Amino acid sequence: MKTIVVTGGAGFLGSHLCEYLLKKGNYVICVDNFFTGNKDNILHLICNKHFEILRHDITEPLFIHCDEIYNLACPASPVHYQHNPIKTMKASVLGMMNMLGMARRNNAKILQASTSEVYGNPLEHPQKETYWGNVNTLGPRACYDEGKRAAETLMMDYHRHNGIDIRIVRIFNTYGPHMAINDGRVVSNFITQALKGQPITIYGDGQQTRSFCYVNDLIEGIFRMMNQDQTIGPINLGNPKEFTIKELAEMVVRMTNSQSPIEFKELPQDDPIRRQPDISLANHHLFWQPTVNVEEGLKQTIEYFKKIL
Repeated sequence: MKTIVVTGGAGFLGSHLCEYLLKKGNYVICVDNFFTGNKDNILHLICNKHFEILRHDITEPLFIHCDEIYNLACPASPVHYQHNPIKTMKASVLGMMNMLGMARRNNAKILQASTSEVYGNPLEHPQKETYWGNVNTLGPRACYDEGKRAAETLMMDYHRHNGIDIRIVRIFNTYGPHMAINDGRVVSNFITQALKGQPITIYGDGQQTRSFCYVNDLIEGIFRMMNQDQTIGPINLGNPKEFTIKELAEMVVRMTNSQSPIEFKELPQDDPIRRQPDISLANHHLFWQPTVNVEEGLKQTIEYFKKIL
């Protein structure tokens, strides 16, 4: 039985990962400071004797014996990571250094949950892992974009200089149960607004694109990345099926039988115009590709939001 630390384990992705790892027969330690994490996400796991929760902020050093570390601790939606941009940067940089230090002390394998935001507003489409990105270092999103880029740099330097066994995944837009109502992400926004009969808010003209991956598919990809030795990454994980934001809004309205009108507002600064992963490396090294189509994933997500609303 491996002892596995999941930082950000009470968050949207982290809670799903904790549950998945427990089903695989591991001892899981969920580490979270509960800034964006939610205890309700992990409530059903508390009685499991192979699961424990530790309230801790990874910007402070952590001393735990473990075999593997999945580092998912960082606010991931614009609303939350722009709330305290300095804290966001610290979570990515200081937090990464502390987790790499813990990996070094334990001779543990560590996976960093990076993001498609390292590509910024991309000039390459779809985005391959070899693309260096187009990021505004001075903009309001830079605390997250540049923090994640710096975390990748730290991973590589610790690997080259200290021999740490690392894995890096770049996560594209993911959705599903356990998303927060107030996280400001497009899927949760649209579903919440549609169920409440409020106007569906689209920023810009709605022609900007995103590629939406259901959470179960993503967790499987993360697990496969950690448990293979062909590559350390980075590897893109996401669904290459591309939708405009307007198409997504219309789909949510139809699937919720909502009467909500669509309302257009000004596009925020540095919001990417196009976003689509090239997942050729994930296909090759992990034998992975998404299996849940957007309509099926949205159906599950809408049911979840109906319950919590």
